[in-house]
Amino acid sequence: MNPLIILIVILGYFSLLLVISAITGRKANSNSFFIGNRRSPWYIVAFGMIGASLSGITFISVPGWVLTSKFYYMQMVLGYLLGYAAIVHILLPLYYKLNLTSIYVYLKSRFGNVSYKTGAVFFLISRIVGASFRLFIVANVLQITVFDKLHIPFVLTILITLIFIYIYTFRGGIKTIVWTDTLQTLFMLLAVVVCIVFISKDIGFGFKRLFLEISVSELSTVFNFTEWKEGSFFFKQFLSGAFITIVMTGLDQDMMQKNLSCRNLRDAQKNMYWYSAMLIPVNLLFLSLGVLLVCYSNVKAIPIPEYTDNLFPLLATGGHMPNLMGIIFMLGLIAAAYSSADSAITALTTSITIDLFEAEDLEEEKLRKLRWTIHVLVSLVIGAVIFVFRILNNDTVISALFMAAGYTYGPLLGLYAFGLFTKLELRDRAVPIIAVIAPFLSYLLKLLLESLIQNYHASFEILVLNGIITFAGLLIVSRKQSLIR
Repeated sequence: MNPLIILIVILGYFSLLLVISAITGRKANSNSFFIGNRRSPWYIVAFGMIGASLSGITFISVPGWVLTSKFYYMQMVLGYLLGYAAIVHILLPLYYKLNLTSIYVYLKSRFGNVSYKTGAVFFLISRIVGASFRLFIVANVLQITVFDKLHIPFVLTILITLIFIYIYTFRGGIKTIVWTDTLQTLFMLLAVVVCIVFISKDIGFGFKRLFLEISVSELSTVFNFTEWKEGSFFFKQFLSGAFITIVMTGLDQDMMQKNLSCRNLRDAQKNMYWYSAMLIPVNLLFLSLGVLLVCYSNVKAIPIPEYTDNLFPLLATGGHMPNLMGIIFMLGLIAAAYSSADSAITALTTSITIDLFEAEDLEEEKLRKLRWTIHVLVSLVIGAVIFVFRILNNDTVISALFMAAGYTYGPLLGLYAFGLFTKLELRDRAVPIIAVIAPFLSYLLKLLLESLIQNYHASFEILVLNGIITFAGLLIVSRKQSLIR
């Protein structure tokens, strides 16, 4: 594809985001930046959260992941539903009852200031890693398809991407993101549907043939109830999916900030129910695209790349499909990237401002200057991590993301579980030690299991083990007397 065409597409899309930002950012203050003045329509939040949760990783990695993991990912998606139910009935009522802006303030009221800071820091680490992985996908594709041909280095590609995101989010924050995420989700899903339609027609598949080819394909196997040693075993993935949802949505400031911008608890709960229901057909759509991409490669005799994340970009922009498909692909990819990265940067800014600086009560002018500064610094840190990840990465990005989350979100899982399901007090200063030791013990346990059990492959269950170890550690340093509630 002509790189100038892609540049025009990027600039056109970005201009549209700027228009939305200008409208939603009028008369914006810090309250609208953090929680949108609690006026966000729940149905807009629900639809926009699809794009924020799926991101460029799903757009690229899930179709490619079909080659190595079939449809086993759906086992995890089914587990998500259990996790969302826990969020709706346990976490959201708690957050609204305490009238929270940052969800980690709960830890302060429950345990103390050290636990509070520990929870916030672990979120910052987790979200910076996650946001960096997501943006890496897009920056890497843009580099290959556009900027390499223009002799622009990768560092500058990252910088340009982050500048774009900063420009349309720095004023309105979550108030802007709720609406831009809706647009981005629409473009992402539209791109996938159009790609499926084009590929089906190009290789002569009608709707019935399309459905038949996907359903009978060996790649569309959904359940694995037999190979318990494999990472794809049903109960491993189902339970991991539930816990991943609890920590990466319910204990994540990024995702919860959108829910907290709803008018009330009832609206936030409706948002989560509809959002979780929509994730099933959406993920099936992406996985079905993966099967079709393999069929298309076989019919056209196109070699499948060794790094399967590159399959979709290769077919869409490598001259194998018309330029229009390449444009639609780029639109979907950019939409997927921005919808997750913009909310992540805003959530990180919110957490640092409120949790680390405890600046929520500053006068508006000082607070605005502080969050603008933090917004810039967060963007630069994410850019640096992306560059490091590009050098070190040697695994499928989506798998790396969830494995990383298993170690960084585990202490949060254990800490919140201890607070919600016991009435014990903690020795507050011991909490950071437990939170640091638990991930290391989890990793050692993973190595031990894989060495003792032949052909055993530890997978996303590491998150659960991490949470259990954290909980046990907190139990050891707890005090006997009960809290008065």
